[in-house]
This record gives sequence, structure tokens and C-alpha cells, in this order.
Amino acid sequence: MQNKKLIVGITQGDGNGIGYEVIIKSLSDARILESFTPVIYGSSKIFGFYRRQIHEIDQMDTNVISSAKDVHPKRINIVNCLPDNVFVEPGQATPESAKCAMRSLECAISDIKKGYIDVLVTAPINKRAMASEGFGYTGHTEYLEKQFGVDDVAMLMVSDRLKVGVVTGHIPLKDVASSITKEKIVGKLQLMDRSLRRDFGIRSPKIAVLGLNPHSGDGGLLGVEEKEIILPAVQEASEKGIMAFGPYSPDGFFGLSNYSRFDATLAMYHDQGLGPFKAIAFEQGVNFTAGLPIVRTSPDHGTAYDMAGRDTADPHSMMQSIFTAIDIYRHRQEYDALEASRLK
Repeated sequence: MQNKKLIVGITQGDGNGIGYEVIIKSLSDARILESFTPVIYGSSKIFGFYRRQIHEIDQMDTNVISSAKDVHPKRINIVNCLPDNVFVEPGQATPESAKCAMRSLECAISDIKKGYIDVLVTAPINKRAMASEGFGYTGHTEYLEKQFGVDDVAMLMVSDRLKVGVVTGHIPLKDVASSITKEKIVGKLQLMDRSLRRDFGIRSPKIAVLGLNPHSGDGGLLGVEEKEIILPAVQEASEKGIMAFGPYSPDGFFGLSNYSRFDATLAMYHDQGLGPFKAIAFEQGVNFTAGLPIVRTSPDHGTAYDMAGRDTADPHSMMQSIFTAIDIYRHRQEYDALEASRLK
């Protein structure tokens, strides 16, 4: 089981962004096919367009299919799930590119539910453009939560140096304080604890919890959320057997590298966690959705329209997303096997 070469599904994301470029660069070394079998959900036509824009790549062996059930194990497989007349406008947010991003994601989800692919890696999308075309979700995370019918998920940004989760995700900053509850924090801590054990092989994870207000409220002078919500949540989580600590003031926590003493950090809102994470680990950063029955990762960057079609995009985050997904899948196999043997 451990030696099985995994099938990695990769959505194209927004075809007018840098998605295809970082995918192509990540798969350009033929030796990569010895590690896993890639399946790109999009268009062989768009793939060919962007491949010609990348000067250092001469030959790539591709296999055009209609479903991942027909994969060739020694080729870069492309599921042609977009219209034949699809076209690209690098650097532009268009209704066409948004619809194609949605179609690519739908096809990949269908195949992973059928067991045709083992893990899912999603290239960046334009959330606003997709919302305008009726997507109905603020991002991949919320869409996948609904598709797999789970009660809660956690967006984890991961790298070799740190792992950061958030209590509130894609919501306006003005709504953050009213959205934070003790129950929600405890739920995220439970989810993160399970994920760190099962998905990352950490036996006794330690999780730091950040405060909401400057200086963690400064004893109530700058806000009471720390005393009334966050600290009680940390205490309840500890009573449940989770090694949670805090709340910590975010500026000193990251500025003094205190994150290195913990296995993960729980931030209260999106930019509180992702801002420092991207400053520290942008090139190797990976977005992982904890709490799903499947493994899904994504690069930690966006569509980068200003770089699209210029052969300047850095593929490291995409490459790391692929190998992180594979590592998590392996960790889950090992964890589940150990749990099954323990219960016998």
C-alpha cells in the first residue's frame, strides 16, 4: 500500500492567471512521473498555449483523456473538461475564465468522489469573478466543506517552519469580533489537534492561540475578548486533552519567533495568521484544508494576473502543494493502520 504511486488531481484554477505556468513548471522534469501520476483538469489547448510561453521547456509527454479512470501512469494526463472553443486572455479576469475554473473544480471533485484520483491540488481562482458567475461560495474551502458534507473545516497554512490555522476565514474584518465564540475556538483546536496527529504524524501537538486585540487586550484596556472568550476556550480545550496555550499577542509572538516552540498556531482571523505566514514562508507555503475526508492542498498565492503569460511565475509553492498532499495521504494511511491495529 505504501509503495502505491498516487494519482494527483490538479485543477487549472483561473486560466488567465499563473495557474498553468506553475503547474507546467512543476511537472517539467520527466523524473517527476516516477513519484506520482498527474491529472490536470482543464484544457489541452490552454496547456499547449502556456507551455509555448515557457522557454526552457521543450518536450512534455501528455495524454488527453475524458476521465481520470483512463490515466496513463507515465504521462501528464489532461482531462479535457472545457469547451473546445475555449480561449485565454492572460492577465484578465473574465466571465469565461471564471466559468472554466468552476468547471475544472467540478470535474475534479466528481473524479475524487469516484476514487479515480487520490489527492486534490487546486490552482488559484479569482473569488470575485467566480461569485459573479454564480459560484455561491467565498472560496475553495467553503465549497469543499459543502461538497463533502462535513460540519467544520480548518484552513491550515503549512510549511517546514510553521503551521497556521484561523478561527474566522473569508469574512469582512468588521465582522470578526462578533463571529468569535468560545465554542468555535474549541472546535478549531479539536480539528487542528486531530489533523496534526493524523495528517502530519505529530504525536503530542502543542498549539499556540493568538489574542484578538493589540497586546492581547492589555488586561481588558484594549478589549475583553481575551478574558471572556479566548482564555476560557484555551482552558476548555486543555480539559479535553489538547495542549493549547495562550492567548499570545501576535506582534511579539511572530516578531520573536515564538511560533518555533509550537507545532501550530491558531489565529483569530485571516490576515492575522496569513500575513506573518506569507512573510516567513511564502515560496514554500501551502494551503491545506483540514477536516475533509479527502486530501486537498493549494499554493499560498493568488492568480497573479500581472505575471500571467510572462514566464516569470515561481512554481515552488505549487510543487510543495503537490508533495505535501502526497505526504499527508501517506501519514493518514499510517495513522489509520496503527489505529486499526490498536483497536483489535
